[in-house]
Amino acid sequence: MIPVVALVGRPNVGKSTLFNRLTRTRDALVADFPGLTRDRKYGRAEVEGQEFIIVDTGGIDGTEEGVETQMAAQSLMAIEEADIVLFMVDARSGLMPADHAIAKHLRSREKSTFLVANKTDGIDIDISIAEFYSLGLGDIYSIAAAHGRGVTQLIERVLLPFSDKEEGAEEVELTEEEANAAYWAEMEQAELEAVVEAEQEEDFDPTTLPLKLAIVGRPNVGKSTLTNRILGEERVVVFDMPGTTRDSIYIPMERDGREYILIDTAGVRKRGKVTEVVEKFSVIKTLQAIEDANVVLLVVDAREGISDQDLSLLGFILNSGRSLVIAVNKWDGMSQDDKDHVKDMLDLRLGFVDFARVHFISALHGSGVGNLFDSILEAYESATRRVNTSMLTRIMRMAEEDHQPPMIRGRRVKMKYAHAGGYNPPIVVIHGNQVKDLPDSYKRYLMNYFRRSLKVMGTPIRIQFKEGTNPYADKKNTLTASQLRKRKRLMEHLKKR
Repeated sequence: MIPVVALVGRPNVGKSTLFNRLTRTRDALVADFPGLTRDRKYGRAEVEGQEFIIVDTGGIDGTEEGVETQMAAQSLMAIEEADIVLFMVDARSGLMPADHAIAKHLRSREKSTFLVANKTDGIDIDISIAEFYSLGLGDIYSIAAAHGRGVTQLIERVLLPFSDKEEGAEEVELTEEEANAAYWAEMEQAELEAVVEAEQEEDFDPTTLPLKLAIVGRPNVGKSTLTNRILGEERVVVFDMPGTTRDSIYIPMERDGREYILIDTAGVRKRGKVTEVVEKFSVIKTLQAIEDANVVLLVVDAREGISDQDLSLLGFILNSGRSLVIAVNKWDGMSQDDKDHVKDMLDLRLGFVDFARVHFISALHGSGVGNLFDSILEAYESATRRVNTSMLTRIMRMAEEDHQPPMIRGRRVKMKYAHAGGYNPPIVVIHGNQVKDLPDSYKRYLMNYFRRSLKVMGTPIRIQFKEGTNPYADKKNTLTASQLRKRKRLMEHLKKR
């Protein structure tokens, strides 16, 4: 079993910095002010061959109000689900009342707890950490998370009870002949594994992987409420204040035997309104989450309608080629006239994404949420479906028979064959003569024809055109010496007649 390590402590003691160093990512936002991490974030890490799951949490300082109270609750939940707790303190700031409160709680839980003094670079370590012994948690491990000093030794120590290495095992020294034999055996095994891997890649089925679902939208439209409704637990901090979720949270889950990874993202609003540095980081994380996802669930506030920012976000989703499902939230409590008006506005402003399913839901009360997953799976299956060349060419021929390509410079465009050029999104490559000169209207006709014929729903489809090269295009219209001699003989023969 892979051990779970939770990072807890006051705000701004370096938990997210340590999380990023251990996971070798920048998934946790890091800046020099408190309250930045608001939800518990999971990451996979490995130190000296030992794998573990690391959990980053929001800070606890005992003065929480509003959303901060729920941040503290998230940290306490992380403590409960962890095998090991790294209680981090700030060696530069010294001992604080909140440190005593956290230590008291940890002692009551009887968890395997390690006291970690961070930010010890450039100071007298012994003097700086001495007062922390009063917390009664035993040895203190000093590190500098920003520079990595002491981190590897710390993790090796805390994971010692979970180590797979057998104690007392003796290393056997091999002779040169045995070492050479072992080397070539290892090389043969590597070649065999490479062949097997190549064969597996040909038969690769993307539907066997967890489906990554990014939940995106403007601030305070109900993304985290929807995430919690889907999960059935208060997993993400929910508070009636725009910008509560500042980071993208990756959450594994299973539904009806299918594995998913939910990505709850920060809200995206107009560039002019993005003032804080942290919020700019959050927007970047959201856009990265869209590119990382297989399917994007765009949440729209029914009471506010479709804004320009929603359309901008839709444009980014389509440019990324991601499958799309639209959830119109806060549908409950609206009058029938208001509902009809919202539907009219959706038809007017979302005509360019008519392939996407639209659901009217209430994340708070759960109505309509269960039906979302039928459309999510439909979109993903459409995006990853394999279609052979003969089928695509047959559809292309049918489209050509129903509506012939136009004349280009006095010649009819000739489409020869079509094949798949990629998946997620589906790409159809059409080969022929002058196909790149086809007008946009005919290209749209082909795209819609392929969509209807393949029953592609919930994902954009792309058509690419490739032209064959004319082998005589760049050659001069002159005869070779042998051709000239042959021509001369023919002319002489004709004169004799």
